[in-house]
Amino acid sequence: QVQLVESGGGLVQAGGSLRLSCAASGRTFSDYSMGWFRQAPGKERVVVAAISWIGDITDSTDSVKGRFTISRDNAKNTVYLQMNSLKPEDTALYYCAAKFRGLRLGRLKEYDYWGQGTQVTVSS
Repeated sequence: QVQLVESGGGLVQAGGSLRLSCAASGRTFSDYSMGWFRQAPGKERVVVAAISWIGDITDSTDSVKGRFTISRDNAKNTVYLQMNSLKPEDTALYYCAAKFRGLRLGRLKEYDYWGQGTQVTVSS
């Protein structure tokens, strides 16, 4: 199995920044599209941003466009989510996920592996 471990979450004031990291096990990281998802208490898990396994095509949900940037470093088996201008509504548990050679990046149910999540809390 592929193991994913998120890190970088924390408590930050509105307007601040955080960079989340997701470290993946194995040597096949480059064969996976990667996504960041978040889930607030009592709400469903939703996609935040994703990056394709080939071509580095990225996408993000409208609410984070211009503020969040997803990137990957295949040499380090790591995907990142740079979060700027954070808002209280960004507060959630953030998960990374891997999808083997998938290009339909926004489809949560098609991701094969999930991390345990890292908490992001944005205060007013």
